[in-house]
Amino acid sequence: MDVILQGYAVNDATWFYLSLLLVLAVFFRFNRLWSLRNFDLLLLLSVSPGLLILEHDSALGNIWLFVSTGVFLLRTIADGWFRRRPLLEQNLNPAGLAFLCVAAFAFQLANIVTEEPPHATIGVVKKAQELVTRTDATHANGTESDIDSDEEPQPENPMGGEEKPGPTIRLLATPTVLAKNYQIAGWILAGLSHLAVVWGLVVLGARHLSEIRLGIAMATIYLLLPCTAYQVHQVSHVMPAALVIWSLNYYQRPAVAGCCMGLACGTVFFPVFLLPLWMMFYGRNGALRFGLALGCVAAVLVGSFALTSSNFQSFVAQTIGSMNWSLFQFKSGYGVGFWENIDQVYRLPVVTAFVVLLICLMVFPRRKNIEHLMAHSTAVVVATQLWYPQHGGIYVLWYLPLMLTVMFRPRLAHLVPPESAPLLRLARQSAAPQDERPLTATPRQQLR
Repeated sequence: MDVILQGYAVNDATWFYLSLLLVLAVFFRFNRLWSLRNFDLLLLLSVSPGLLILEHDSALGNIWLFVSTGVFLLRTIADGWFRRRPLLEQNLNPAGLAFLCVAAFAFQLANIVTEEPPHATIGVVKKAQELVTRTDATHANGTESDIDSDEEPQPENPMGGEEKPGPTIRLLATPTVLAKNYQIAGWILAGLSHLAVVWGLVVLGARHLSEIRLGIAMATIYLLLPCTAYQVHQVSHVMPAALVIWSLNYYQRPAVAGCCMGLACGTVFFPVFLLPLWMMFYGRNGALRFGLALGCVAAVLVGSFALTSSNFQSFVAQTIGSMNWSLFQFKSGYGVGFWENIDQVYRLPVVTAFVVLLICLMVFPRRKNIEHLMAHSTAVVVATQLWYPQHGGIYVLWYLPLMLTVMFRPRLAHLVPPESAPLLRLARQSAAPQDERPLTATPRQQLR
């Protein structure tokens, strides 16, 4: 932005006030002050002050985020009790809303490229490079600073003067250029992750909510909320949420949804708790297809570990070490964030309540539709924040896209799980001779 506008700068507090005015002007229902839409907007905006306070007072910020997360959980659990879901229009026509969405996305892209990606995003890029080059990071020493050349590298000239000609070196492997390439790749990955979320929300509105305007509205408020701008570089927060949104888009195809959910589980841990919920939603036949797709994705991920492992010990270390086993520790003094100065014994009842909640959401109600799938999936992800020991509560982008689907959706009781035929029956039909296969034509076509 400094290239276009000299001296341009927007800090976190300023962006909070600007986005607050924009969100209220476009989405707040001034003619219906006591409405569910206005309560949801205030609830969404209540998270950002906690993230700002966290920078100056960690104790108060963590308490703020913990309480906000608890209110989010109550909102998602009580979502099924709101029978009346009137369609509340935005205070802007569809063309203006689409323009605002594109402008907000351009602002987020500018925010991405003007700041250096965090170490977590750079780690994702390095992991992808290790997979492509089939290198083992656990045994490689100095691979990031090595020069990919058959010649001996020439020492850098610290004075910046003219250097003597030497052997040709591929600049992509020098430490400075390599770090720049990692930075550019991190920018691209962050931008694509947010684009996947935005486009997934738009497609969800057009495909399942019967209103593309609702999809554009969800995408716009996702881009305008301050918490998105504060964590715009966190690919590990955005990418799993995008994959879960696309799983909702393809919920009628259990195999495709299972592939998306499997990829989400491969990036971060929280989608693992959604798997039993989705299997109970599909039933026996659909859950089998969903589980087979998960198994295929798991096999591909394990195969990628095999390609980047130098020996069996390294393969076991990468496979088992990819899971964050420290989440299950309850020793004193462990944790960062809300649970940092609290005895870990008090976290055990919270984990137990989370397991009970997960079981209840799996069992009730017996006949589920996509309304239950959206609300229950969001409740599980939000509840994870309450017992997560490492900065629990700040991972807002894990559940923000799902929360928007719950808040903006109309009545969707007619969208039920797809009826899937047993795989054995389909295999027998495909193996049967052509003249013995059942007719699929309509009765009128059969009479002809």
